[in-house]
Amino acid sequence: MVLTAGVAALATLAAGPVAMARPANAPTDATVSPTSSESTHTPAHTPARDPLSAASLTTAHAGWRLKDSGSTARFRGLAAVSRTTAWVAGTAGTVLRTHDGGRHWSNISPPGAGALEFRDIEAFDARRAVVLAIGEGAASRVFRTDDAGATWTESFRNPDPQAFYDCLTFFDRRHGIALSDPVDGKYRILSTRDGGRSWRVLPSAGMPPAQQGEAAFAASGQCLVSSGSRDAWIATGGAATSRVLHTTDRGRTWSVADTPLPAGDPARGVFALAVRDRGHALAVGGDYRPGRPSPHAAAVSDDAGTTWTPAAEPPTAYRSGAAWFPHSRRLALAVGPTGSDLTLDGGRTWHTFDNGSYDTVDCAPDLGCWAAGEQGRIARLEP
Repeated sequence: MVLTAGVAALATLAAGPVAMARPANAPTDATVSPTSSESTHTPAHTPARDPLSAASLTTAHAGWRLKDSGSTARFRGLAAVSRTTAWVAGTAGTVLRTHDGGRHWSNISPPGAGALEFRDIEAFDARRAVVLAIGEGAASRVFRTDDAGATWTESFRNPDPQAFYDCLTFFDRRHGIALSDPVDGKYRILSTRDGGRSWRVLPSAGMPPAQQGEAAFAASGQCLVSSGSRDAWIATGGAATSRVLHTTDRGRTWSVADTPLPAGDPARGVFALAVRDRGHALAVGGDYRPGRPSPHAAAVSDDAGTTWTPAAEPPTAYRSGAAWFPHSRRLALAVGPTGSDLTLDGGRTWHTFDNGSYDTVDCAPDLGCWAAGEQGRIARLEP
């Protein structure tokens, strides 16, 4: 019954809130043109060859359509450039890219990276991307490509055995930051000013102390997200309280706020953030252990993450990824190993529309929404 309700909700995407998000003089069935929206991918996007109109999602059959990736890797890193172009990154040092809407995937994994675990990828366009490998010490690395993965340059290898990098985000094509779990009691921030070609650790004086046992979850590439030219947010868990940290100066100083998401255990917390604009954000998470209940697995903020309100009807289980539907003030997606959910009211109530397993989700301005997860699963949202 929940699945049916979710499909019905998905079928209202165009007729309802999406249509209201358009300019008053836009045709009802017009393809939404790219504008600024929530994304950790602030660079320009490749135009879609077969642009998706919001009206085309009004059928009851709309939902995820699996694409044959030809891989068995688990993909937790995902960058949606457009409906036609997407990048994924995952286990065994795997990076794939499609330029034809998922019909074909090119294995463009960096040479010699088979022992690495890629958990985040940020794409500037169809040719340029930065990928993050996680792990203690030298296992945490950053690579960049400028030629669609034909060649890669390792631009950072973590020299500190105490650091463990989880996520990265870019404010624009040049400026970005990466996040490490606490070192000496504080989260560590790595910064780049040249598009990921070089990195330096920022001073920790402006970072609040971490709680005992607190960390970020490298579950979907969304434990660190940004909006605009200077704002970024960190999702935390594993401690007494699940928290969100916010910077307005590209990572030099941070404020912190408690959230109502599950806490008090190393497996519980905020796993992903999605920011629509500087003021409006979603948080999803819960308890990632299979079969464990995850009450209050979502929350919403209307004040840039200063305060968080629990969802009135949260997802029914742990969710590891979230993304706003482009050009909408109300619609967003959440995914996890047990299903996908849709909100029509800015995160206050959620409806399950798919029972497939996905770890991460991302949407491009041309309405190209992608999801990825275990066993090489990659899907695109389609009518």
